[in-house]
Formats: sequence, structure tokens, C-alpha cells
Amino acid sequence: MNAIVKRAIAALAFGGISLGAAAQTVSFAEPADGAVVSSPFKVKFAVSGMEVKPAGEMAANTGHHHLIINGGSVKAGESVPFDEKHLHFGKGQTETEVTLPPGKYKLTMQFANGAHQSYGPGGSKTIEVTVK
Repeated sequence: MNAIVKRAIAALAFGGISLGAAAQTVSFAEPADGAVVSSPFKVKFAVSGMEVKPAGEMAANTGHHHLIINGGSVKAGESVPFDEKHLHFGKGQTETEVTLPPGKYKLTMQFANGAHQSYGPGGSKTIEVTVK
């Protein structure tokens, strides 16, 4: 299945909302990949080509952030779980403070629509940090 067909299927799953265009990206503004941080540390999310809106709002090209601790992206169309490893920022927050014990961590930022349905790997970014 080619990328255009996959995006069309994802768009149908979200009622016409998709994160498929090249101009639509997500990233961590802070911390940098590979950073050594002290706990608690600030995490800042960035998104381009989409607008951050609170959970519950289902408008085209909108969504909100999720932070996944030691996990990867959520498949397109699947709901982001609600548990201690999947932090939801449903009020439209674009930054937070995270407290973790010392160690190495994989942090994945997942952008999802107003119903917490993931935009998939194209709507996520993973970095690694070390908490000292």
C-alpha cells in the first residue's frame, strides 16, 4: 500500500483529519536528543502545520500533545492509553515539568486529535535523555 493510500485511510479514520503533509511536523523544543538533565526537567513540545487545541475539539488540522515514557508511537487511529507511561496534555499545554529517577529514558511525543486518536508515527518524535 503506498503512502497516499495510507494517508487517505488515516484521514477517513479521523473523519477527514490527517497528519500527512510534509509541512506538518512535531518535535521537542526542549530537551535536546541525548541531553543529560536533572530531575525535574522541562519538556517543551513543538508542532508545525497543525494547531494545538484542547481534547474534545474535533477540527481539521488540530490536536494535542502526549508524552510517552519509554515507549514508541501509537498506531494511527488508535487511542493513546491513559496510564502512568502515557501523559496527556488535553488542555492544550505545550510544555511541562517531568520528574523521573536517575537513568536513561526514551521520550516519545505523540500528537493526537481531540478524541486522543493518534496521528501515528508521522505525528510523533522520539528522543533519548539521561536523568542524572
